[in-house]
Amino acid sequence: MTTEGQELEGSGEKLGLGVAARLSRYLMVLTQARKMGKETISSQELADYTHVNSTQIRRDLSGFGKFGKRGVGYNVDALIGEIRQILRTSGQHNIALFGAGNLGTAIAGSDIFADHGFSVVALFDTDPAKVGTRVGNLVVRHYDEMRDVIRDEEVVVAVLALPSAVAQGVADDLVEVGVKVLFNYTEALLHTPPEVTVHASSPAVDLLYALYFYLA
Repeated sequence: MTTEGQELEGSGEKLGLGVAARLSRYLMVLTQARKMGKETISSQELADYTHVNSTQIRRDLSGFGKFGKRGVGYNVDALIGEIRQILRTSGQHNIALFGAGNLGTAIAGSDIFADHGFSVVALFDTDPAKVGTRVGNLVVRHYDEMRDVIRDEEVVVAVLALPSAVAQGVADDLVEVGVKVLFNYTEALLHTPPEVTVHASSPAVDLLYALYFYLA
């Protein structure tokens, strides 16, 4: 029997939001630790970096199997693989990025997604001055190509880094072509069907959240 919010391998049950959020934080730390050359990491180290109690970390991970050794800790590579399987993010997943402005080009040129098995395969804009230019390994495509590219590249996630005024129209087009996950870096409040997940990302919101706990 699984604990609340967890799942047995092969079951169709989804993780609880709290468990999924914590596992994602562990994965972020583990990925960075691997880039720094660490081969093992303890639950206390994970706690120090994620601010999640080490007992909670061990409870989260033990619900899916035995990954660590007492006195040694967790093997970083092995735990990354296990958590990716639990979060169902193993393998390669393709992302389309909309907006080749300062934010869009910064995202396209970073390894923030690649570190976690996601690949930005297309970058779109409508500005003639930007279409056809190169950003890292990508050539900026015109928005008119979006539907064919989304289907051909099997894009599962779209990142919106464009003016708020056009965000809803782009979201509508993406829903129509079958994209199920949107990362919204605009200030627009997007209306989407229930089966489409919209993750709003805002540095201002993150700052307010951090300040609340600092000032409380």
